[in-house]
Amino acid sequence: MIKDPSCIFCKIVEGTIPSKKVYEDEDILAFHDINPWAPIHFLIIPKTHIPSMAQANLDDPEHVALLGKITALVPKLALQEGAAPYPEGGFRVMVNTGNHGGQEVHHLHFHVMAGPRPWMRG
Repeated sequence: MIKDPSCIFCKIVEGTIPSKKVYEDEDILAFHDINPWAPIHFLIIPKTHIPSMAQANLDDPEHVALLGKITALVPKLALQEGAAPYPEGGFRVMVNTGNHGGQEVHHLHFHVMAGPRPWMRG
C-alpha cells in the first residue's frame, strides 16, 4: 500500500490523526468531514495514496476495482448515516480534482452529502 508521510488522509488511515469513522475495511476508510457542508457529510478514501482522480489509472486493475468498490459502497453508507431513501431522499457525491477543481487535500476522496436542503455549500 502506497502512503505519503506528509498527507493528512494517510495519517488518518494510520490512526495518527483521529477521525469519526463511518466504515473501514482493508482497502477503504470512510469518516465524517470535520467541516460539514450538509447535515450528512462524510468522506470515502482509498487507503492507498492516490493523489487525485486524475491519477486513477484505467489500466491498473487495482484502481478499477477500488473505484468500483467505493462507488458501490456510497448508497449503503449514505443510508446508514441517515440519508432518506431514493427518490424522495438521496445523496450527492462529489470528487474535487486538482486546484482548479477545488481539491484541498491531494489524496483521492469522495464527498458524500445528504439531508434536507438547502445546504451551506455544494
